[in-house]
Amino acid sequence: MATRTDTGIFRSLGHGDIKFEDIIVALNDVCYCGPLSVEWEDIRMDRVHGATEAAAFVRQIDFPSSQAAFDAAFDSKQR
Repeated sequence: MATRTDTGIFRSLGHGDIKFEDIIVALNDVCYCGPLSVEWEDIRMDRVHGATEAAAFVRQIDFPSSQAAFDAAFDSKQR
């Protein structure tokens, strides 16, 4: 996912206005287990540098959902 600015320029992941953590939360909420794919384009960055940085950004924000209800995490019987 690229972010399109008001000027029509696509920005690399992490450099635009999209809140990617919200997307990961929504994917976790629906139990999505598939791949995360990066379509990269940003005319302001070198291609290899930008794509590498974008892939690292996705890995950084991808986190697993909890398998327990919040209160159950504090239940000593569950540990």
